[in-house]
Amino acid sequence: MRILMTCFAEGSHFSGSVPLAWALRTAGHEVRVASQPALTGTITGAGLTAVPVGSDPALHTVLGAVGGDIMALHDVADYLEKRHEKLPTAFLKGHETVMTALFYSWINNESMVDDLVTFARAWRPDLVIWEPFTFAGAVAARASGAAHARLLSFPDMFGSTRGLFLDRLAAGAAEHHDDTLGEWLSWTLGRYGCTFDEEAVTGQWSIDQMPPSIRLSLGHAVVPMRYIPYNGQIPTVVPDWLWAQPERPRVCVTAGMTARATGAPNAILADEVFDAVDGLDAEVVATLNAAEQDLVGTVPDNVRVVEHVPLEALLPTCTAIVHHGGAGTWATATATGVPQISLGGVWDVVYRARRIEQLGAGLYLPPGEVSASNLRATLVRVLEEPSFRQQAELLRDEVRSEPHPNEVVGVLQRLTARHHGRTATAAR
Repeated sequence: MRILMTCFAEGSHFSGSVPLAWALRTAGHEVRVASQPALTGTITGAGLTAVPVGSDPALHTVLGAVGGDIMALHDVADYLEKRHEKLPTAFLKGHETVMTALFYSWINNESMVDDLVTFARAWRPDLVIWEPFTFAGAVAARASGAAHARLLSFPDMFGSTRGLFLDRLAAGAAEHHDDTLGEWLSWTLGRYGCTFDEEAVTGQWSIDQMPPSIRLSLGHAVVPMRYIPYNGQIPTVVPDWLWAQPERPRVCVTAGMTARATGAPNAILADEVFDAVDGLDAEVVATLNAAEQDLVGTVPDNVRVVEHVPLEALLPTCTAIVHHGGAGTWATATATGVPQISLGGVWDVVYRARRIEQLGAGLYLPPGEVSASNLRATLVRVLEEPSFRQQAELLRDEVRSEPHPNEVVGVLQRLTARHHGRTATAAR
């Protein structure tokens, strides 16, 4: 088969696709990865073949212009904690409108969609696999006659609110019948002679990397797939101090990569964390780049500061991790069975952190409750109470029970054969 994978130009959203891309390649399929030029080096650095399409902006441009508006929209407890049934229709309508106008249409700009469609019509992929915000992938599939699927690296919170919004539209008054996302996709598809239906939002099926305890079941066709950590946005080297097991409990502290690259809010304040761990009977490994290190005052004796270390190498030696809640960091900790303390407060970060706490595999400190004393008390609990490790290992086993990417390839072949002709008919 020919498989076209696509993601807007943000490395953390691309990383979750690399293990599947390689599984498809090693099974003998042709794979191309399309994104805006800003992601080209990241794609080729993963050993994959890049197709630059359209023009940037990269995510940092979008967040710099409208990030505050988007974050403010989602600062609602019922949304963040996945109590979506309690959300009023006005919120759901505003969610669709703001996300489409200020995010989706920016990262799927016209030049990117035009180039992606042109390439797809020339290369003729059998299957397009797209990152869930990269609706250009669904458009290119429809325009070229390919089957298509979303690849989920985080719980489908946006699909959940979308489904509830459509239910409310069907049952509600006429004044609530504006569907901004549907209208934008209808206009975009219409430029290539295609019509809109909800598959342009959901894919014909989804490949879901969330473990069953975290996955959101929305009634769509789902192919479950085991999450495989990939930390290749920058070169990953195992330092020699990681060769031996630590002599005392080791704690990883990280704010991930996205905040460094995009200017997104940083949930980890190093000075606060250092105050919390000072004198604690633990070895703390904190990942800070040069700019972040310049902002730090005194580094406690039990803290090792490094610019970067691959999490899949570090976390198996750790007793706990304190982190910002990002999808890749969270998933790597989950896959390695490490108890988590999450400090983040946006989008699906809160839902995942709350679910980890409900499952007993970690604790959540909302941003408004983070202080050195609270963090220290929380960390002491996670380090001293064995139940956190036991539950984290149960969740790790759940991750490992899912089909790995190599096992999923055959399923994708069968689904592609089933859906390819249906897409082609719709395109004509």
